[in-house]
Amino acid sequence: MTSNTFKEILDKLAASDENITEFDEHWSQGRAAFGGLVAAFASLGMRKTLTPAPPLRSLMASFIAPLPPGPLHVEAAIQRQGRNVTQCSASVISAGQPALQALGVFGNARSGIKVEAPPCLAPLPRSQGIPFAEYAARMPTFLKQFEGCWVGDALPFSGSKARRLNMWVRHRCEMSNYPAEKLIAIADMPPPVLLSHYDKPFVPASSVSWGLEFLVDPSEVTGEWFYLDFDLDAAAEGYTQQSGRIYEESGRLVALSRQCMAYFEQ
Repeated sequence: MTSNTFKEILDKLAASDENITEFDEHWSQGRAAFGGLVAAFASLGMRKTLTPAPPLRSLMASFIAPLPPGPLHVEAAIQRQGRNVTQCSASVISAGQPALQALGVFGNARSGIKVEAPPCLAPLPRSQGIPFAEYAARMPTFLKQFEGCWVGDALPFSGSKARRLNMWVRHRCEMSNYPAEKLIAIADMPPPVLLSHYDKPFVPASSVSWGLEFLVDPSEVTGEWFYLDFDLDAAAEGYTQQSGRIYEESGRLVALSRQCMAYFEQ
């Protein structure tokens, strides 16, 4: 069975007056959907409420329950619309139950002092990485929807006890119609860095909350490859926190991520 691409799933949501779409088990991680896919549903639902939609500046998501494969719908609303900034909310709902709730901040470009973010000066080269396909047995199903590789020491379940994780990633499908959702999915690719501290699979883990900030208008990010640089900040009492930076292949920093995840030792 061939899975629908990310673009095809979003196309169905974009065309639906009821904000309905569906996905299959090829987009799963364990018993739930890949979180970046679910957050992208919320983003697109919010963008559909705005005509035209200003650039997405930040996204805050709370993962309430696992989203199983199958049909779903998005309920989105404008909470406040100002002259420059609009606040929206969205819920991703399956079988009458919310799986994710999100807040999105959309803002028009304004004049002001500009301070450039530091570029990524020395990304680890893709040629030295381990392709996803070579590590597939230990990885969630959805990873097959992307092309990429692990670089550095933080492979999940490697026992390396690394505190920094690096990846090169790109979508397998063309995503120019969905620039914000393209970046949202990429930014949620890294697993908990903490998983590198275990020497054998599997230790289930899932996102609890996530904040993503866009440093540039997503529509201005036209490259395909992204370099992800994520740090393990702390882990205790079954929860781990990590922060990350998402770079274009050119080295330009385009987004910042901050995430809390739960992990379950068996």
